[in-house]
Amino acid sequence: MKNQKKNLPSPLLSVVPILVMVGLLYITIRTFGSDALTGGSQIVLLTTTAVASMLAIGFCKVKWQTLENAICKNIHGVSTAIIILLLIGALSGSWMVSGIVPTMIYYGMQMIHPSFFLTSCCIICAVVSVMTGSSWTTIATIGIALMGIGEAQGFSPGWVAGAIISGAYFGDKISPLSDTTVLASSVTNTPLFSHIRYMMYTTVPSVIITLIIFTIAGFSHASDASTQIAEYAAALNSTFHISPWLMTVPILTAILIARQIPSLITLFVSASLAGICAIIVQPELLQEVAGASATNAQALFKGLFMTFYGSTHIETGNAALNDLVTTRGMAGMLNTIWLIICAMCFGGSMQASGMLESLTSVFLRFMKKGVGMVTSTVCSGLFLNIVTADQYISIILTGNMFKDIYKKNGYDSRVLSRTTEDAVTVTSVLIPWNTCGMTQATILGVSTLTYLPYCFFNILSPLMSIFMMAIGFNIKRLSKPQESVTENV
Repeated sequence: MKNQKKNLPSPLLSVVPILVMVGLLYITIRTFGSDALTGGSQIVLLTTTAVASMLAIGFCKVKWQTLENAICKNIHGVSTAIIILLLIGALSGSWMVSGIVPTMIYYGMQMIHPSFFLTSCCIICAVVSVMTGSSWTTIATIGIALMGIGEAQGFSPGWVAGAIISGAYFGDKISPLSDTTVLASSVTNTPLFSHIRYMMYTTVPSVIITLIIFTIAGFSHASDASTQIAEYAAALNSTFHISPWLMTVPILTAILIARQIPSLITLFVSASLAGICAIIVQPELLQEVAGASATNAQALFKGLFMTFYGSTHIETGNAALNDLVTTRGMAGMLNTIWLIICAMCFGGSMQASGMLESLTSVFLRFMKKGVGMVTSTVCSGLFLNIVTADQYISIILTGNMFKDIYKKNGYDSRVLSRTTEDAVTVTSVLIPWNTCGMTQATILGVSTLTYLPYCFFNILSPLMSIFMMAIGFNIKRLSKPQESVTENV
């Protein structure tokens, strides 16, 4: 064990691949913008994998077979997450075309009341985001509509955008359909639904405080916006067969989650039930997806399968709603899967070379207590969001950097996965040059620095992680810590 420690590369050498990656990502994002995830970022990860491997072979005398084995082991470790992502693609498509998500939106819109517009705005975006698993889609569709309603009622753009983003990122953070949620759980080797349940201890207090603030802020505004809400509700109602019976599928899904049924089984059953609902309740939409001229068994079969695996475009008569009900299916998850595989290559080379251990050993010198460990994770996640300008890569790097540290300190992986989400996922939209910040500012027509002070949920979440560790509330420990290198908080 001592010889292994002596052969570790220096932190200065170990940080070289990180610096190369940051530099290449800066150029890539400046060149491709929000399209960087369609291939540019993946190439950057493979390039930095090559750099790390060359340094490992040249300076650390690591054999190529060792590097290759570590990469294969890493990829094998996320194989379940890849299948989950594919099932999530099928689930998102089937839930939309079957009318489950439109039903949620339809009834959610009925909640809006002018006196509680900001609160309702946050809740509606949260519900839509939970159902779709995408903050981007929520903001780009229902968010635009709510911006118009809010401004018509006299709210400043910053307040309305803050309510929209707070709700959308709450849903993105806890939805099992969210790729960032799946990514954070897979990188830290945490079961998906265990990760989601544990996040509730910081997420629920944060969103409650957020809703209280928005309720107080919006209490004096009572303009009538019922006409615009009615237009969106009518468009949904004319396109889909809206029925409260469709809510049985999310209810059954929630029961499966509560009973801790494995993720793969839960997602498969839920997607299958939604597919059955689509055949029974929305046969005309399956015909439209299939491009068939008549509804028959073959058209239903083709439309259903296309809903599971491909993109669907449904005409609602409303441009904003057309974007909302568009789905990507399994094929829409391939960029994320590609990114994960490339990231596992980079992580494998860094781990096998000893560079990752060398870097984490630097953090161990300064983290003597749990609060310092969580604070360091939050600061690192935020820093990586700033320098890499991408939440996916920041999640991957944060999880890999601190995985062994949490384990050695005797903390369950759920503590790291939750802190990573609190530090990275929700803060990415607050950074002007981050892909999330750039995208949402463009979509909403509000600059990042204008809406930043009003994104209360996004600001509170990382602070709540630190606070929960400081008071020691429900902090999960390993039954048999690998090493006892810190003291209890």
